[in-house]
Amino acid sequence: MVGSAIHRKLLKEGFTNFVTRTSDTLDLRNQQAVADFFEQEKPDYVFMAAAKVGGIIANNTYRADFLYDNLQIQNNIIHHSYLNNVKKLLFLGSSCIYPKLAPQPLKEEYLLTGLLEYTNEPYAIAKIAGIKMCDAYRDQYGCNYISVMPTNLYGYNDNYHPQNSHVLPALIRRFHEAKEQKLPSVTIWGTGSPKREFLFADDLAEACYYLMQNYNEPGFVNIGTGEDMSIKDLALLVKETIGYEGALEFDTTKPDGTPRKLMDVSKLHSLGWRHHIELPEGIALAYHDFLNKGKAVVER
Repeated sequence: MVGSAIHRKLLKEGFTNFVTRTSDTLDLRNQQAVADFFEQEKPDYVFMAAAKVGGIIANNTYRADFLYDNLQIQNNIIHHSYLNNVKKLLFLGSSCIYPKLAPQPLKEEYLLTGLLEYTNEPYAIAKIAGIKMCDAYRDQYGCNYISVMPTNLYGYNDNYHPQNSHVLPALIRRFHEAKEQKLPSVTIWGTGSPKREFLFADDLAEACYYLMQNYNEPGFVNIGTGEDMSIKDLALLVKETIGYEGALEFDTTKPDGTPRKLMDVSKLHSLGWRHHIELPEGIALAYHDFLNKGKAVVER
């Protein structure tokens, strides 16, 4: 989802000389394969969008995989970018790097000030290591590697898997199937009270492009909207967008995860960028993409 959004943005800006690989043609966990790739292609700029990702159940079930795979991917890419003189690299992290009970909204300086949310701790630890690795290569070797921390993302080419998807695409699929099957109700995991912030992936791509041009500092930059809503209100918004008329039920035996994750985006705003696509419009675009998988194109 993120890689294709960045690719669309670069195409829109007139770039044509791309080096891309999918996971079925290059295993980024394989150090020798990554070494050979960088030696052969010699990229000048790297947008590091590759990662093993998933929702609460996937993160909590495949804890070893999420830690091992993501550490391997980022270690290989960052190190071989240095060995092959990449001019600039952008590392994409996740808002789950912040402590579970950090003050809201989440400021960049809150990193490593408290315990992580247990359900996605392995993924968070891997992403924290990636941030620190970029800064370490900057300190030791002078590499211009920057890190960005996006909030919860959704959009074109999202993952709508019934078990392994994130909350918003999972809701889109669930409400759509309930509407098609004329089910009387849709069950939402948890209490519905946790609050989340959502950013359309093409807005993230614009922010990444902007920061690659304008940001050259250590540390990282939050990327988000600075606005959030409860899972219950999100479900109601998705329900309305899809036109489902049944009831909502909440399965309180399922975990809620972190109570709230709202990004402080004042640093990003001070750098001169803010989001464009609001949530109701974005959900409509995402639902259209779900119905016409792979055919949607950003036009704005």
